Amino acid sequence: MLSTLLFLGALLLSTCAAVAVPKRALPSGYAPRKATCPSTPLVRPATSLSSQETAYIAHRTGPAQKGLAAWLQKTNSAFANSSLPTVALTTSGGGYRSLLSGAGVIQGLDARDSSVGTSGLFQGLTYQAGLSGGAWLLSSFAGNDYPTITSLKTNLWTQAFEDSLLLPEYLLAALAYAEVTNDILAKEAAGFPPTLTDPWGRLLSYQLLNGFDGGVLDTLSGITGLSNFTSFAVPYPIITSLAVKTFEGQCLPGPNATQMELHPYEFGSWDNQLSAFTQTAYLGTSLSNGVPTTGSCIVNYDNLGYVLGTSSNLFNEACEVVPSATNLSTSLTGDLAAIVEAAHALSTRDEYAVYPNPFFAYPRSSLYESQTDLFLVDGGEALQNNPIWPLIQPYRHVDVILVNDNSADTSTNFPNGSEILTTYVQSLSAGLTKMPVIPSVDTFINEGLNKRPTFFGCNDNTKTTIVYIPNVNYTFPSNEPTAKLQYEPSETSGMIANGVEIVNKNGDPMWPTCLGCGIMKKTGTALPAACAACFTQYCYN
Repeated sequence: MLSTLLFLGALLLSTCAAVAVPKRALPSGYAPRKATCPSTPLVRPATSLSSQETAYIAHRTGPAQKGLAAWLQKTNSAFANSSLPTVALTTSGGGYRSLLSGAGVIQGLDARDSSVGTSGLFQGLTYQAGLSGGAWLLSSFAGNDYPTITSLKTNLWTQAFEDSLLLPEYLLAALAYAEVTNDILAKEAAGFPPTLTDPWGRLLSYQLLNGFDGGVLDTLSGITGLSNFTSFAVPYPIITSLAVKTFEGQCLPGPNATQMELHPYEFGSWDNQLSAFTQTAYLGTSLSNGVPTTGSCIVNYDNLGYVLGTSSNLFNEACEVVPSATNLSTSLTGDLAAIVEAAHALSTRDEYAVYPNPFFAYPRSSLYESQTDLFLVDGGEALQNNPIWPLIQPYRHVDVILVNDNSADTSTNFPNGSEILTTYVQSLSAGLTKMPVIPSVDTFINEGLNKRPTFFGCNDNTKTTIVYIPNVNYTFPSNEPTAKLQYEPSETSGMIANGVEIVNKNGDPMWPTCLGCGIMKKTGTALPAACAACFTQYCYN
């Protein structure tokens, strides 16, 4: 397999000098290409779910309710199997720390892959969202057709994270360097100038995707053709990012930055300043007021590596400093810049994930209708590091969200509640009404809410219930730095194992029942007698 050969090349050549960057583009599966336009509208107003997502959720609801009911009955037979809520899971940003901790959370929820008290709840989920490191996890999970976490760890992650191509000493010597450079040149030749996000996403893909040549052919829209998706056996995946108002002189997203969604069917935002969606499969198409400006459309712009790179793009934090190509094996950003410089002279544009604006001249998208491009960055840059925003939209009717927060808010790289608090504050500003009250950071710390699960919104039937599940080092020091790009096999295993304990509350025998109580509290059904004590222990409001 070519991706394996590239990895071996990286290891064998790790002490060699960098080769010259080729100034030509060979055929590449990465480049966007022309295709026939669909008969359906390419742009629609954000006034409902798309017909495709609506259909998926309609088909997913049956299996999800069956899975949820089975888990509840296994947990405590006094739970009812009717009036079941819609449940979602989110994984925060936080680099490999969040990927690995979040992977353990999934394993601890997945009946295929664990036998703890929470095992089986994954089969009851309807939505799943990821941001930055959480988007890496979701992309690897969904992009490989939802294997078990054990399978991903054994067959991909352990070696990939140990011999990371993101380390400059490996990057500049790896055969993958030439392959990725060719992909970037091919995108430029196709008329779409690449940015730092392109090689960033491609190199991440070698760690995360099993597909040919580091997943070069994998697309976000392509997930719709994978077997677990077509059989409605898995929750609907959503990745988030932020749009920066570069046209207003910003280089960093402000508190009210436009929240962008990227999922298999659509790309866009519910926010009033954009309020529209386009079909993900045809990203890159030149549109004016939703209509193609040429006789054809573009496909393949939604490369899955580019999407997961978009959600984790922090290069804009250099602001107005033009990236500098180093080629000295000392700086990842410098090495990525050297790849992009093979295609064109570097500028501050290269600090963003750039998408041709599908909402150009679309009157509903008032803030963006005059912009030819959208400039996207890491979804956590505006202090909303948990991808909750898509799930509190009224059209999705999500009742319960399991929020796995692996943020590094403290000096010791643990969450302190500030990220979810910002989402609450911004939801009020945006007129969203489903987000429950979230306390101050001082309250989080003083009451230890950042060190144990907490239920928010318990006693308000108008709000979504949030089950907050923070990163806690039960069995392994899980507070690794976000910038850590290499993990030894023991660290990968230890982080995932600790993630299982995070979601299972370190084997607390009452926790599965209490979790079920929190999920079912507002359904109006009879609850086990044990729920009263659970609500006293875990309900904040």
